[in-house]
Amino acid sequence: MDWTEFTRWGTWISQWAQNYHLTLRNRPVRAQVKPGEIIAQLPVSPPEQGEPMQQIMDDFESVVMPGITHWQHPRFFAYFPANAAPPSMLAEMLVSTMAPQCMLWQTSPAATEMETRMLDWLRQAIDLPNHFSGVIQDSASSATLAAVLTMREKALKWSGNQQGLSQQPRLRVYASSEAHSSINRAIWISGIGEENLVRIPCLKGRLRSMDPVALEAAIKADLSSGFLPTGIVACTGATGVGSCDELSLVLQIARDYQLYSHVDAAWAGAAMICPEYRQLWHGVKLADSVVFNPHKWLGAQFDCSAHFLANPEDLVRTLAIEPEYLKTHGTDGIINYSEWSIPLGRRFRALKLWFLIRSYGLEGLRLRIRNHVNWAEGLCLRLAEHEHIEIVTQPILSLFSFKPKGLADAAVIDYVNRVNDDGRIYLTQTRVDGQIVVRFQIGQFDATEADVQIAYDVICELLPL
Repeated sequence: MDWTEFTRWGTWISQWAQNYHLTLRNRPVRAQVKPGEIIAQLPVSPPEQGEPMQQIMDDFESVVMPGITHWQHPRFFAYFPANAAPPSMLAEMLVSTMAPQCMLWQTSPAATEMETRMLDWLRQAIDLPNHFSGVIQDSASSATLAAVLTMREKALKWSGNQQGLSQQPRLRVYASSEAHSSINRAIWISGIGEENLVRIPCLKGRLRSMDPVALEAAIKADLSSGFLPTGIVACTGATGVGSCDELSLVLQIARDYQLYSHVDAAWAGAAMICPEYRQLWHGVKLADSVVFNPHKWLGAQFDCSAHFLANPEDLVRTLAIEPEYLKTHGTDGIINYSEWSIPLGRRFRALKLWFLIRSYGLEGLRLRIRNHVNWAEGLCLRLAEHEHIEIVTQPILSLFSFKPKGLADAAVIDYVNRVNDDGRIYLTQTRVDGQIVVRFQIGQFDATEADVQIAYDVICELLPL
C-alpha cells in the first residue's frame, strides 16, 4: 500500500465509522454467531502474495462484523461500558499515525508532559487532594497489580524483589467478598498466593460495604498467628452490584496498622466528577493508591486507566529498573513513566484525554453520567412495580440487579440468554447472596432515555410467565 491508497482507504474508513455509529441501533447488540463460525472462514495458512485492499475490506464486512459484539451500541447494558467518544477516536487515529513509543521523557517529551497535566486535570475533576500524583496504566488490573507489588515491597522493607519470598513471613492482603477478581490475579502474580488473600464479609444494606469490625479482627488474628499483614484493597462501585466500602473507616484501619491501601474505583470513579456522588467514597483522601478507568464511563477509548498515588516514590522504588541505555543524561527533574508501570513500552494515551475533556468540558461529561444515573433509578422503580419482577439490589449510581420472581438459577440464566439472543439489548448475570440475578447498568456514551424504555419493554416482554 502506498500513501495515495492509504489516503483513499483512510477516507473510506472514516465514512464507514460514521455510518457504523449512526446505524448501530439497527444491529443486534451481541454477536449472533456460534463458536467456531468465524475461524472456519479464515484460511489455515497465510497468503504468499499480497491481496487487494478491496478484497480485505469485503472480507472484513462478511467475516469480522457478524462476530462483533457492539460495545458502542446504545443499548449495551451488560458489564461496564468501554466507551469511545468521537474526539477520543480522532486522537487515537493521530497516535496510530505517529506511532510513538513513550516509555521515557526523551522518547516523546510531549507525551510525558501531557500525561502529567491530564492526570492532574482528572485529579481536580474528582476532587482528590493535591498531594496525589497520577499515571496512566493500561487497565485497572495493572494498577491493582502495581499497588499489590508496592504493598508487598513496603511490608518486606524493600527486600522482596531482591531476595524473593521463600524465606519471608507469609504476607496477608485484605479485600471484601465483593471485590473484583483482578485482585486475585494480582495476588497470584505478586507471589503472595491465593491462600493469603483474606476476603472480608460485607454488611447487609444497599452499599454492601466491607465489615470494618471483621477486617480489624482478621488483621489482629493474623498478627497473633505470625503472619505479616501487608495491605488492604477497598472498592467503590465493585463490578457485581456496585458495592462501596466505607472508606473513612477501612482506610483509617489501614493507617492504624501501617498497611498500604489501594482503592479500586474502576467504574464508579468517573462519577466522582459529579460532587453529589462523592459521598460514595468519603474518606478516599486517606488512600495510598486509587484507580479509575476513563475508558469506562468518561468516553476515553480503551485503554486508559487513571492511577493516582499519594507517594509515587514507593511505586517507583518497587518497579524502576534503569539500565544505561534508558538513562536520560543532562536533564534533571523529569518523569519517566515507564518506571511507574509494569510494561516498559508505553502508548501516548494522554492525547485522547486532552481531546475528550476539551471537546465536552467537565459539565458535558457530568450531564451524561447524571442522565445515566437518573434513568437507571427510574427504570428500577418501574420494574419494581411489575408483578413478576423482584428488585434484588437497589441502584448504586447506574447499576442495579433484579430477577424474574420464582425462577431457579438455571431458569434465570435461560432468561438472560433469551434476552440477549433477541438482540435488542444486552444484559448479563451476577450472583448475589448465593443466587443468580440479572445485572443492569447504563453507561454507553450515546444512550438515550428512549433506549432505556426499549430495555424495559424487552425485559417485560420476554419474561417466562
